[in-house]
Amino acid sequence: MSAINGIGAGGGIQQIMAMRQQIIDRSHLLRQIRTPESGLPAETNSPTGGFTDALKSALDTVNASQTKADGISAAYEKGETVDVAKVMLARQEAGVAFEATLQVRNKLLTAYQDIMRMGV
Repeated sequence: MSAINGIGAGGGIQQIMAMRQQIIDRSHLLRQIRTPESGLPAETNSPTGGFTDALKSALDTVNASQTKADGISAAYEKGETVDVAKVMLARQEAGVAFEATLQVRNKLLTAYQDIMRMGV
């Protein structure tokens, strides 16, 4: 059947291997471009370290915002804090941060699914 498409079995494998090699070469070039002269620490220049650290930092910020809102709400319920505006502002801030995190997650999931479909 592959002979009908004009590509023999060996030719298809060779094309795939050539594409794989191009991807590897480009990956090496991108790593060479990202050097410590960028002003960032060396570990931040690694492709996974930078993204992972940024994602962890964002999630920690969202968690801190939710913890702060929970603390302020609990203090209001106990009668320690009388400023309702402060409570509502903290709750809204935590809600917006959580919604933004969900949107980022959805975009990352969509991008991952698109990349997985490219291989098919």
